[in-house]
Amino acid sequence: MFAQIFAVMAPIIAGAGVGYFWVRFRQPYPTGFVTKLVFNVGTPCLIINSLAGAQITLSAFSTMAGATLLCLMLLLAAGVLLSRLTRIDWRVIVPPVLFPNTGNMGLPLAMYAFQGSGFSLAIAVFTIMSIGQFVVGSITSSSRPLRSMLTNPTIHASLIAIVLMASGITLPAWLANSIELLAGMTIPIMLITLGVSLASIRARSLSKALGFAVGRVVLAGFIAQGVGLLLSLDDQTRNILTIMLCMPVAVYNYLFAQKAGRSPEFVASLVLSSTLLSFIYLPIMLIWVV
Repeated sequence: MFAQIFAVMAPIIAGAGVGYFWVRFRQPYPTGFVTKLVFNVGTPCLIINSLAGAQITLSAFSTMAGATLLCLMLLLAAGVLLSRLTRIDWRVIVPPVLFPNTGNMGLPLAMYAFQGSGFSLAIAVFTIMSIGQFVVGSITSSSRPLRSMLTNPTIHASLIAIVLMASGITLPAWLANSIELLAGMTIPIMLITLGVSLASIRARSLSKALGFAVGRVVLAGFIAQGVGLLLSLDDQTRNILTIMLCMPVAVYNYLFAQKAGRSPEFVASLVLSSTLLSFIYLPIMLIWVV
């Protein structure tokens, strides 16, 4: 059992470790360029490549997408309530409550922990989370939120992938191979960039952030399991939903907060604390799943 769990966690630790020590050794890393490359090219290709040839039906994808949306609605209610109780601007606290790191950490973990249709279901969660995060991020940090949403490649790729999956259309070999090649770079670069971000983040009030991280994981886990039981999801689907929702706070929450100038150091502390904590609780959750 330990060997199985270590086999899942080791690539994540290795990839993030490369990025972390790369920066610590004062080597240059063009984070802005890499981030744009991944989210404008790599991520759309990964979504199309994974869903167009997915080993799941449109019905299964829709069910997982619906479950993810319901979880987001419940987390949104919890985030708004937390904002009122703590008197923290909802634009600061709600995004970290809503959006876990289903990209940099969730997809690599799902790729090694779940095979075949399991990874495709994880892609479904990631797709909904990505669309939601860019919508909320555009609202909270952009002066032109509608334009930002309409020009987002992730949203376009998601729609294309759903159409391909629903219609059963097969892409020409030259196009499919090109998309697969570009998709292949995404997860390794995501992990390296995660490590770079962790090494670069300057955080404060880590003790409070740690309490938030623990509370969010417990809440997200209960919500995911509750929604899974409510929708009569099978064990594997419910477990994938739970694992993905219990990922640490997404780095992109920090980037949006920094862009908008809304308490970026506070959000950074949430990202850092929850990520460090995840290396303790994720192996335990994987033991339960595997």
